[in-house]
Amino acid sequence: MAYSAQDIAKWILTRNRLEVQTEDGDYISNLKLQKLLYYSQGCFLALRDEPLFDSPIEAWTYGPVVPEVYHIYKSYGSSAIDSSDIVFDTDLIMSEDRNILEEVYSEFGQYSAAKLVKMTHEETPWISTKKNCVIDNEAIKKYFKENYVE
Repeated sequence: MAYSAQDIAKWILTRNRLEVQTEDGDYISNLKLQKLLYYSQGCFLALRDEPLFDSPIEAWTYGPVVPEVYHIYKSYGSSAIDSSDIVFDTDLIMSEDRNILEEVYSEFGQYSAAKLVKMTHEETPWISTKKNCVIDNEAIKKYFKENYVE
């Protein structure tokens, strides 16, 4: 079952807000949100052979971007996204899917936006896609199966 990219973004932002409130963390920027969406999609494709969300991911200058979500949060520029007014029922995401998202958040959320950009710039899906064009889900799935998912 594919979710909307906006719902996955809201899940990530809600999870981030919880982390900041209970632990020592920082709110995330749109740039970091975009990379976490990419890594979430990649892991989901590799593990489930289906997309987590249907929105396309494009190869932009600073790495993979989901334009639909980018435009919602672009007013924040490089600043942290204020997620205090986001109301999202995390139960909308099935528990087994939340488990994957939790793993992705734990693994990749620890890195800065700059580190995530550097990582994506070293990965085949972004490298092999013409700039501002859609990164093929099959290329993402293949790369993640070979490099991230056991």
